[in-house]
Amino acid sequence: MNKLLFLILSSTLLLAGCWDVTEPQRMYYINAVGVDFEDDKYKVYLQIINFADVARSQQSGGDVEPAEVGYAEGKTIEEAIYKLYRSSDQEIFWGHMRYLIFSERAMENERSIPVIDTFIRFRETRYHIWVYCTKDPINELMLVTPILRNSMTASKLSNPLSTNKQLSFIQPINLRELIIGLNEPSHEVSIPYVKIMKNWENDKEQTEETTFSGIGILSKDGVKGFITDSSARGNQWMNEETSRGEVTIKIEGGERDYLTIDLDHLNLEVKPIVNKNNQVQFEVDIKIQGILNGFKGKITTDEVRKNIAKQIEKEIKETYQEGLKLDADVYRLSEYLYRSNVKVWKKIEHNGKIPLTEDSISKINVDVNKINPGRKTFDETIEE
Repeated sequence: MNKLLFLILSSTLLLAGCWDVTEPQRMYYINAVGVDFEDDKYKVYLQIINFADVARSQQSGGDVEPAEVGYAEGKTIEEAIYKLYRSSDQEIFWGHMRYLIFSERAMENERSIPVIDTFIRFRETRYHIWVYCTKDPINELMLVTPILRNSMTASKLSNPLSTNKQLSFIQPINLRELIIGLNEPSHEVSIPYVKIMKNWENDKEQTEETTFSGIGILSKDGVKGFITDSSARGNQWMNEETSRGEVTIKIEGGERDYLTIDLDHLNLEVKPIVNKNNQVQFEVDIKIQGILNGFKGKITTDEVRKNIAKQIEKEIKETYQEGLKLDADVYRLSEYLYRSNVKVWKKIEHNGKIPLTEDSISKINVDVNKINPGRKTFDETIEE
């Protein structure tokens, strides 16, 4: 029995262990990468987050830096990253990378393509990396601390889906969806446009926060331009992934001039209509539901439905026209034709995109199939 025990213990010395594995606390963890381009060189910013802060609580302590941003430049993005390795005290781990943000200059021409290619080929990174664009200084944007000094992993750039179900103004896009969009007609992708705003404050000072302010249109040939603020509102109604939106309408002759309505349960259908000359127009059918919040006086559902439909149609047309100014297929109408009638698409497409005009969207039908009046606390109500 003693001999058997001795043999078992001796054999364990020959087993391979994990002696060559780096301990988690001896690594730096990449949360985000920012890419700029200037003077024929890529400028790379790496955001490293403090995982000790994340593990302790959602709210960071005053003595802990939530993140640091390293910077280097090189003829390629890889050269810049290797320069950052030289100044790092610990091994850098890429498996937790959450987002990638491009400056406008980094998206010009075909400069973004090698960057995208680098991250899809690297074995530690994943396809589920969120992608953004900006005109603001990238290093300043990456150092913005979330509200209440929450962990950087809780920021809207790290986790855009946390607020998207509350308001789907701009639909987030990840690296996988970006690649698919660039490879399929019309080879153009709408990327969330981010900027810094100072619309929050504490008892000491005004604080900075990031906000989704529109979209940037990226193609394989580079950035086509940006559609921002109210001009980008139509994008949410032409996206099947929209969870919730809002419109503010004007009520004629009522006790309250304006009314804001929550909109959800979006159902979108885009139908390509081809005539005998292979000219294509598109009919848009939208079904949606509305929820009234606060209102004063008596209004009818017909009046509300009419105004909602009018406002949604207006926003869709405005964003579409802004896209035409950039020679961009902002609603990816080419793809709708490609999937519906590939024979016609092949006859009229050029570089994956069909010709579009202001009349290409012939009809926009908005059916507000349900109006929920919300709580009936006061005497005012909505009349059918």
